[in-house]
Amino acid sequence: MTDKVDRTLTGQSAVVTGGSSGIGQACAIALAEHGANVAVNFYGSPEGAEETVAECVRHGVKAIAVAGDTSKEEDVATIFAAAVDAFGSVDIAVANAGIQKDAAFTDLTKADWDRVIAVNLTGQFLVMQAAVRQFRKQGMRVSRALGKIVSMSSVHDVIPWAGHVNYAASKGGVSMLVKTAAQELASERIRVNAVSPGAIATAINKDVWSDPVKAAELNKLIPYERIGQPRDVAAAVAWLASDASDYVNGHTLVVDGGMELYPEFRDNG
Repeated sequence: MTDKVDRTLTGQSAVVTGGSSGIGQACAIALAEHGANVAVNFYGSPEGAEETVAECVRHGVKAIAVAGDTSKEEDVATIFAAAVDAFGSVDIAVANAGIQKDAAFTDLTKADWDRVIAVNLTGQFLVMQAAVRQFRKQGMRVSRALGKIVSMSSVHDVIPWAGHVNYAASKGGVSMLVKTAAQELASERIRVNAVSPGAIATAINKDVWSDPVKAAELNKLIPYERIGQPRDVAAAVAWLASDASDYVNGHTLVVDGGMELYPEFRDNG
């Protein structure tokens, strides 16, 4: 992000789940750069959440860290209550929290299947549901929309991913969750969209992007020939949260350098 970011979200407040690292952290900071107050949800890293909060505050907004497991309805209620208590409203919800528990198809345990679906899909549903209830309660405020929801999906909502069937299934579910919710809620001027990142340089895949050989192999799958950065995704989220995208609803914005274009077929036309 540059130092000359317009403050299009001034007077608004956001909840960002999974905001203690990686893409979630970048999203929280980007929203703060644009003027929004931010409630930074975390589950396993209070230190990371406080780091995110400090960076948000540096941009002249209010920010708080809120612990909670987004797969639990009572925790989601606590997160939103804390945000309303701190800021008076929630205008933007970024349902970002997600996990991976990978295994070959017949080695995957039901417990790992259940946990990934619970966090990545059910958790997003619960966050979206809580957001809609809060939007309705507070009414129209400073945006053209009653409220904005951005869900974090993945290119694996359309690209199969062997060895990651629980993750891919959860993201495929997110795609239809977003479309269906957007269809139902649009008449209330509630916008629901998703962002589908491709390969993004975060801690979870550092062993790949930090190794020149592995990184070169990865880049063969990316027509733009570079791995994405968290800020690439965050910029898309900030746009979807703004009035600049007011006529965009039920859409999944793919941020992947062209990975969904199946570059393996470039020489097989």
